[in-house]
Amino acid sequence: MRGSAHVPESAARRRTVRAAGALTSAALLVPLIGAAPAPSAEKPAGPGSLQRAFAAAAAEYDVPQSVLLGVSYLQSRWDAHDGAPSVTGGYGPMHLTDARTALASAPHHSEGDEDPRGDESRATLRPRQVPDDAQLPARLKTLKRAAQLSGIPEGELRRDSAANVRGGAALLAAAQKRLDKPFSDDPADWYGAVAAFSGADEQAGAASYANEVFAVIRDGERRTTDGGQRVTLAPRPGLRPDAAQVERMGLRKAPAAETDCPRSLACEWIPAPYEEFGDNDYGNHDKAERPGSQGIKYIVVHDTEGRWEGVLKLVQDPTYVSWHYTLRSSDGHVAQHVRTKDVAWHAGNWYVNSKSVGLEHEGFLTAPDTWYTEAMYRSSARLVKYLAKRYDIPLDRQHVLGHDTVPGTTAATIRGMHTDPGPYWDWQHYFELLGKPLHRTAGPKGGLVTVAPEFSRNQTEFTGCVKPGEKCVPHGSSAVRVHTEPRADAPLIKDIGLRPGGEPSTIDVNDMGSRLSTGQRYAVADRQGDWTAVWYLGQKAWFKNPRKQPTAVDARGWTVTPKDGVGEVPVYGRAYPEKEAYPPEVPVQSVSPLPYKLLAGQKYAIGDKVPGEYFYAPTFDLKPHRVVRGKDVYYEIQFGHRVAFVRAADVKVVPSGT
Repeated sequence: MRGSAHVPESAARRRTVRAAGALTSAALLVPLIGAAPAPSAEKPAGPGSLQRAFAAAAAEYDVPQSVLLGVSYLQSRWDAHDGAPSVTGGYGPMHLTDARTALASAPHHSEGDEDPRGDESRATLRPRQVPDDAQLPARLKTLKRAAQLSGIPEGELRRDSAANVRGGAALLAAAQKRLDKPFSDDPADWYGAVAAFSGADEQAGAASYANEVFAVIRDGERRTTDGGQRVTLAPRPGLRPDAAQVERMGLRKAPAAETDCPRSLACEWIPAPYEEFGDNDYGNHDKAERPGSQGIKYIVVHDTEGRWEGVLKLVQDPTYVSWHYTLRSSDGHVAQHVRTKDVAWHAGNWYVNSKSVGLEHEGFLTAPDTWYTEAMYRSSARLVKYLAKRYDIPLDRQHVLGHDTVPGTTAATIRGMHTDPGPYWDWQHYFELLGKPLHRTAGPKGGLVTVAPEFSRNQTEFTGCVKPGEKCVPHGSSAVRVHTEPRADAPLIKDIGLRPGGEPSTIDVNDMGSRLSTGQRYAVADRQGDWTAVWYLGQKAWFKNPRKQPTAVDARGWTVTPKDGVGEVPVYGRAYPEKEAYPPEVPVQSVSPLPYKLLAGQKYAIGDKVPGEYFYAPTFDLKPHRVVRGKDVYYEIQFGHRVAFVRAADVKVVPSGT
């Protein structure tokens, strides 16, 4: 009987031996953008039934329960996601892949018209689209293989969590058989099978995945899933698996190259070309000597809007754009393309590009019925912690930016700025993995709030994921919407940068005009009952913040407000030096304000104090390149959904509260 733990070991072993076969690896991913919503998963009967399903599957296939739980946690944190697929077509707690159900293609950076370089010293860069190979490798069809091994119909593997766990156990058992390893009760003997489950086609990536799984097993985990299931993995602190098993699996070895990655992370060097082409043009990044030449202040989180193989083709095209790292969703594998000392073209704002490192995560902003794996979140967090320590970057939302929080450089560029990774990136969990969980740091009189809704319960309504005006599939979100008055039916806050004509904001998934995001800090303007108001784009913006289910927590810190006697202060999208700072050989860059104003009586949370600085790099020849620094100093502030800059000479710094 399916799901039963009372299957004789010999029968289970015979079934496993008959069905076992090689698991094929590959390195391609597939987008799921525009996929039809999956049917709802069948919920287990009680809050402990998923735990029992793991025990039953472990007994049926002679897989140690800790191995099964560890692999599942690294894929999904044991969540079922209501039957929806991940960005790589993975279903259920075991992330069994069936990407053919939602095959589509979207070119990288397709959802906006920004110039990724964001510098007016050279012609606007319009990346051309590169055809994307749609072939599905075996690693994206593990659900079909699991169905063959277990005898469970594919639809049941997609919908039913207990069946999905059984399918994952069958895959692990097949890998153990192929590797000619004993069906031992000792989890350490299953290191190679776990590495094979990752689907990685290169040695370091498979080992990194297995190491992460065994770290989970050693530490233990306990949580309640999105379906209300209580699952526990007891810690095994003394566990020491045989890592040499991976060396005997026949996987390729990535070419030896020094990468800017922590030792605990598998990181492959796939370089972006620095080449000259066409009529005095070049790409796809700029050589620099950071942090010696200029500081690295930011890490920018993107999603790829394309699948792994296609995105790697794009970054290796000298006529395209670039970023420093790409992270694969299925197993967290990392590819580095540009040295961190060099400037990549990724954020659409040259000031931010010059002072940041860009990370692209395999995924799709407008595919809310899909999700990111825990493996990718963990790899990304390891990489960000490493970079933050190396370059002394604070781990907060003022320095770890989403691409959607990077400001337009001028009024003309605001509407074209990109909106990834969007409202479905789980910032709260991400900062937990970074070791900087978001929590209350002050009382009600602290004067600031940190946005911190509970991701799974905060299902903010959006439209436009598939068709304009059509409601998106309900999904956990990092976004909190803001209104002009403390009531849910009040108009949304307007953004005159996005809509100069004064048209109202919308709830479209790409409309950033009236949205707060988890981890951002704002100055409190007012409170009424369950509603809190913050200063936002020069306006008082209200959001619902009930005590029983808060969407923001109290904080304190430093803020800026106009100097005494000053009615309004200009706001900028870049911190460029004054014109007197430029040498004769460098064209002066305009210090052009955005269409917003910071008004008297308003306060905005400070993210950092930064120098007025401009990196002049318009040519392939490095000789004319200069870093121009002026006397002007700026404060980075959380002004709207995006950050902005104000001149220190225009404002005064005051504590946030009483």
